[in-house]
Amino acid sequence: MSIRPFRDINRRFTKVIKVGNVKVGGNNPVSVQSMTNTLTRDIKKTVNQINKISEVGGDIVRVSCPDKESTSALKEIKKHSAIPIVADIHFHYKRAVEAAENGADCLR
Repeated sequence: MSIRPFRDINRRFTKVIKVGNVKVGGNNPVSVQSMTNTLTRDIKKTVNQINKISEVGGDIVRVSCPDKESTSALKEIKKHSAIPIVADIHFHYKRAVEAAENGADCLR
């Protein structure tokens, strides 16, 4: 038993997956994920927010993809992102297909 048992973290073994170039699970370090709050179709604002997230230590970023304009914007956003992008689709299979075709590293 340690001096501060509330700090002891017992991790369970999980399968390793890759989100872009970030390994998640297994014995890999815990990754930090955040989400933008811009309209994804606004490429400039979304890229700026992704870069700020990356600068403060974010490993993965989620962007909302509720419509075709947002999934289409992923192609340009991906060119300017240093961290993997997870497309947060909104219960529509077409958005998932569009996001995958436009370079999303992962779908949610």
